[in-house]
Amino acid sequence: MMMDDYTLPFWIYLGVLTVFIAGAMKKILASHLSAAPTLVAWLGATVLVERLWAFCLPAVLLLALLVLALCIYSATKTCPAPTTLSAHGKAVLITGCDTGFGNASAKRLDALGFEVFATVLDLSGDGARDLQRTCSSRLTLLQVDITQPQQVQQALLDTKAKLGLKGLWGLVNNAGVCVNFGDAELSLMSNFRGCMEVNFFGTLSITKSFLPLLRQAKGRIITISSPAGDQPFPCLAAYGASKAALNLFTNTLRHELEPWGVHVCTILPSAYRTGQSSNHAYWEQQHKHLLQSLSPALLEDYGEDYVAETKDLFQSHASQASPDLSPVVDTIVRSLLSPQPQARYYAGAGVGLMYFIYSYCPFSISNRFLQNLFVKKKVMPRALRKQSGFNLNLSLHNNNNNEEKLK
Repeated sequence: MMMDDYTLPFWIYLGVLTVFIAGAMKKILASHLSAAPTLVAWLGATVLVERLWAFCLPAVLLLALLVLALCIYSATKTCPAPTTLSAHGKAVLITGCDTGFGNASAKRLDALGFEVFATVLDLSGDGARDLQRTCSSRLTLLQVDITQPQQVQQALLDTKAKLGLKGLWGLVNNAGVCVNFGDAELSLMSNFRGCMEVNFFGTLSITKSFLPLLRQAKGRIITISSPAGDQPFPCLAAYGASKAALNLFTNTLRHELEPWGVHVCTILPSAYRTGQSSNHAYWEQQHKHLLQSLSPALLEDYGEDYVAETKDLFQSHASQASPDLSPVVDTIVRSLLSPQPQARYYAGAGVGLMYFIYSYCPFSISNRFLQNLFVKKKVMPRALRKQSGFNLNLSLHNNNNNEEKLK
């Protein structure tokens, strides 16, 4: 808000200067064009001022940006380092700790001194054994499938028994899935339901169940979401729709829990190599299942080569994702220990720029940016290729007919 205090007088001065120059130009032109009407003098002054403004605008904008950058730099240098809360005596529950962000966050929070409750799908799996081996006795493993209400309730009872009269400081909603990748028309209804069950309904279930403990501690809810929930990434309709529902629920919850002193934060990561994203065998299996499930007519319209290219593009994108999960883990820690956590955090390179382009640039630019950033498809659906070929042949036929007529 401080920027408005400086920019408003600047634009007022600039407007006054423009009017002054216009008046001066009018007088000069009127004195030299006494035979011409006053309107001509005004038009001439307006054109000159417009040319002057067009010439000076880039320099003025550059100067304003430099001043703004200096102000921001000065503010960051003069402001004291932000204080953080102590992790001692605080309990946090994290979902989806078998792999990825959840597993890495459980280790970091345990090392910081938190009492960690880490949910896993398989207590005998590699992720659970890794946590048992590397973490302290403060960490408690809970076998929870967040889509199963009975398991969620059992986790609540176990957590209450361990906490005693103490509340829960933090809930990190990390568990999530992306069960398919492809055009919305080619995505099975089971894909949409699968994403919604885990990413939305599962998170909703565990959040509602643990809210009394969070309100008791005046704690905070940290939800790992995705930019796909805010922006229309091609071929991510099922996953994006579930994250969009999650984002709206989280934003609503933020307003409702403010009187209780509970902070609600959303973390929006960039592309990272987690879960099944880099599991080639899994995506090959999903690809075969999709081809077997599609109707012959739909497969004929799109073509197997179109579906195969989509799978290959996703695997290529996933292979380029960063394996370093520390930016997200650092953000989770910051949101748990900040006295005044932010409503939204952008974790990873390029996410802030992506949101800036999507929010402030024209639709044509933001749309092209998303297409070039994520999926660069070259193969057209088979039906469109046939149609393009037919139109081309028809055009050539018409040109030949026109040439015959001219003869």
